[in-house]
Amino acid sequence: MDKQTITIYDVAREANVSMATVSRVVNGNPNVKPATRKKVLEVIDRLDYRPNAVARGLASKKTTTVGVIIPDVSNMYFSSLARGIDDVATMYKYNIILANSDGDTQKEVNVLNNLLAKQVDGVIFMGHRITDEIRGEFSRSKTPVVLAGSIDPDEQVGSVNIDYTNATKDAVNLLAKNGNEKIAFVSGALIDPINGQNRLQGYKEALKENDLDYNEGLIFEAKYNFKDGISLVSRLKNSGATAAFVTDDELAIGILDGLVDEGVNVPEDFEILTSNNSLLTEVARPRLSSITQPLYDIGAVSMRLLTKMMNKEEVEEKTIILPYGIDEKGSTK
Repeated sequence: MDKQTITIYDVAREANVSMATVSRVVNGNPNVKPATRKKVLEVIDRLDYRPNAVARGLASKKTTTVGVIIPDVSNMYFSSLARGIDDVATMYKYNIILANSDGDTQKEVNVLNNLLAKQVDGVIFMGHRITDEIRGEFSRSKTPVVLAGSIDPDEQVGSVNIDYTNATKDAVNLLAKNGNEKIAFVSGALIDPINGQNRLQGYKEALKENDLDYNEGLIFEAKYNFKDGISLVSRLKNSGATAAFVTDDELAIGILDGLVDEGVNVPEDFEILTSNNSLLTEVARPRLSSITQPLYDIGAVSMRLLTKMMNKEEVEEKTIILPYGIDEKGSTK
């Protein structure tokens, strides 16, 4: 028998029981005699029968799958979030389809539509910003969506984050208290509200509190990768900055290595404070001081919020803010 075509009907016939009995065995229903269960399981094993999740989904209108859209699967920030998502998904018996969007707006829309075509019950989105186009797709689909580590300034979509404004303010305050008068702000695209609104606001508030002038020449945009960090170093040195607040750990390591290559001592001559406290901050030398984020928890809480929305449970708060801290290591004085 071709195992691709084996159905619940074949199992029932071979075991000489009804399809309802096979269904009860497969779904763990206790109302089956032990001898019958044993016989059915032996047939399932012999035929290598696998229940068809798609067919089950059509019957129940649920596929028990969740789509997770991630901008860069190799970035430790996003992979830590994904781990938290996966563990909670497993706990609630959901399967995950992970899709990489490369942070590209058009690809995000395509990836989202591909997931919706697979009839996912919900989506966790980890893009850098919510474009009008992607928001339109969210509202059209009627599928529950939660943002993890991404903000919706309009608060229409459920989201789980830290308070990026105050976290940045605390980080820049620390650099200012250490005597730095020219502090660079190094982030991803400022068009992303998490950077251009929340973090930049925190940066400006900290400068004001420390009687420091805001200077456009100290604002740097970069991609979240090691090479961009290295290539920024000459511009950072020319700006006169003696410290940098950086919004991504891989980018921060690029800056650190670039400075060391140029003979700049960190933290004696230049201080760095990064944002995600991923494993990268520990493997760097000196270790990187960082804002601490509960990365795993952001993923786990976002998945739990999504399970509530998918099951139409009451959700008291759609915008969830988790605690942060600052861990001073070797890249600050």
